Amino acid sequence: MTAALRAIRFSILDRSRVRLDQPHPEALRETVEFARLAEDWGYHRFWVSEHHSVPGVAGSAPTVLAAAIAAATSRIRVGTGGVMLPNHQPLIVAEQFGVLESLYPGRIDMGLGRSVGFTGGVRRALGHDRRDAEDFDAQLSELLAYFAGGRQGVHAWPAEGLRVPAFLLATGSGAERAARFGLPLVIAPVTGEDVMAGAIERYRTGFRPGPGGDEPYVVLSGSVVVADTTEQAHRLLLPEAWSAAWSRTRGEFPPLSPPELIERAPMTDRQRELFGEALRGHIHGTASEVLADLDRLVRRTGADEFLVHTSTYDRTARLESHRRLAEAVGLRADVEGQRASA
Repeated sequence: MTAALRAIRFSILDRSRVRLDQPHPEALRETVEFARLAEDWGYHRFWVSEHHSVPGVAGSAPTVLAAAIAAATSRIRVGTGGVMLPNHQPLIVAEQFGVLESLYPGRIDMGLGRSVGFTGGVRRALGHDRRDAEDFDAQLSELLAYFAGGRQGVHAWPAEGLRVPAFLLATGSGAERAARFGLPLVIAPVTGEDVMAGAIERYRTGFRPGPGGDEPYVVLSGSVVVADTTEQAHRLLLPEAWSAAWSRTRGEFPPLSPPELIERAPMTDRQRELFGEALRGHIHGTASEVLADLDRLVRRTGADEFLVHTSTYDRTARLESHRRLAEAVGLRADVEGQRASA
């Protein structure tokens, strides 16, 4: 393994994806068990996400799920990737993370995003609309102020005075915003590596010391699949890619289907095009192929951390992929060394 990969951290984002005919509660229990394994394998963080009224995602209340994960683990950092701030009052978010940090000191991360509900109906049910995302800077400032010492006579106990690291998920102008606020940046190459690399450069150039520290910190986020062969790894990407294509043509993100069903499924020309697009840009293959791709990406971006978010229908293959990745980049060896020292 190269020095570039050995120098960075590896973490996991899990969305509690639901499989075809699987109850939502089972998907949530699988997330908690996944976090236990991730801790044993040596991953640095385990984050959960926020989605509303999505048939294929059970993760709708990230701070609640984070509490269950923190209770079931002992060392791994736990957080959100992320809480969608336009959906919540900053005071409530500060209080929730203050409670988490009080119960599990030194282990809680506050990943924040600015997306609003997927459809108009969901936005109305949340009591918000797309304009709320335009007020994100004010919401973020208010949230951070509660940790620093209150705002206009209002105190977010028990958050006040606690240090809960905040991370900003980059969408649109998110890189520049993270730089202005002095926060770590979480970014994915969803619009291509060139666009992502440019955003990271603007983040580093414009970074001002702030609540996140004196130096910029970049977390790359992407899917990684490790299997016996390149073909097996590619096949594991099919369920998530088909869900993405379906959502963009039907307006609903469905549960994950087995690859064999997808391979037989009739597709419109538009769905086939979107399906092909959704299959591109993922790091997948054998362990050596994955290490080579990760090394190239880390060298190009100078990333400090890689946040893996990988979904597929085959739960066993997914867990084995994460285990193999941990082994390939030396996480398991680090954990075993720490245990030996202890």
